[in-house]
Amino acid sequence: MKRAYSIGIDIGGTKTAIGLFDANGVLLERMQYPSDKEAEPEVFFRNVAEQCKNLLAVKKAELDDIDGIGIGVPSFVLFEKGFIVKTSNLTKIKNFPARDYFADCFDKPVRIVIDNDAHTGALAELRHGAGKGFEHMLFCPVSTGISSGIIINKRLFRGSYGWAGESGHMLTSPDTGILCGCGNKGCLMSWCSGSMIVKHVEQRIAAGEKTLISSLAAKDAAISTVHICEAWEQNDVIAKQAVEQMAQYMAIWLYNLYVTLNINCFVFSGGLLCMGDKLFKRVRELFDMYNDNEYPVYFKTALCARDAGIIGARELLY
Repeated sequence: MKRAYSIGIDIGGTKTAIGLFDANGVLLERMQYPSDKEAEPEVFFRNVAEQCKNLLAVKKAELDDIDGIGIGVPSFVLFEKGFIVKTSNLTKIKNFPARDYFADCFDKPVRIVIDNDAHTGALAELRHGAGKGFEHMLFCPVSTGISSGIIINKRLFRGSYGWAGESGHMLTSPDTGILCGCGNKGCLMSWCSGSMIVKHVEQRIAAGEKTLISSLAAKDAAISTVHICEAWEQNDVIAKQAVEQMAQYMAIWLYNLYVTLNINCFVFSGGLLCMGDKLFKRVRELFDMYNDNEYPVYFKTALCARDAGIIGARELLY
């Protein structure tokens, strides 16, 4: 028999979200806070555990009332052991027994399942979102980082160790460009993710190039993709070139996945969706140019939206 509640946690490079669900999978309570990139893994996960306790307290619930806690992390995860090998956007979280440590943060036994966050998003969209009705699907979060969750025959494919789908770290120009948190230069993510495109723009500004992005970001003290979009709308050259760079590398990324796996349903989620046609219309044009045949390939937007991560993390338990 299912217990009254379950918890899903979505840990990202920018924010951490926690959801409390009832026995039928209905989201009852949700909280979100910024991810601390400077925290050591013990401090980071201890804080997540405290936030879970706070969320339970809202419903006057106890650990005995929950089926378990599912956690999605933007990491290379040894799934069977719940062990994090490395995390490109939270670089201090590496070589860490996350599941066992997290379980020890509670004063009673609790079932913990931890997996890559693209995997949890894929489960959410397969069972509840844009992937329903497809036998095969690629869930592609595009945000601080880029990645993929692979669904084959309606089942999540994790690979030999657990991190199948870390496709953003496929190398496209080895040893060139900006060093990624994965440890390499020249991976796809280093050229087109939300966090890395900002670094490319910052490099050009530091080299003396002029752009509206600088003045648009002045009030916020840091450049973001929002400022790049605002400058794009004003025909700023660097903004236009930055978005084109993102589109080119994303199209290469998606085409390589398509010809490798021959999966024709891509479901996109994440913060970069706010760039809309500025980015994704061009990605589609380039993908179709590379693909050049009449067989349909579907680009779909995730339906679980901002809750895909916590919904999918909860799905790990079932």
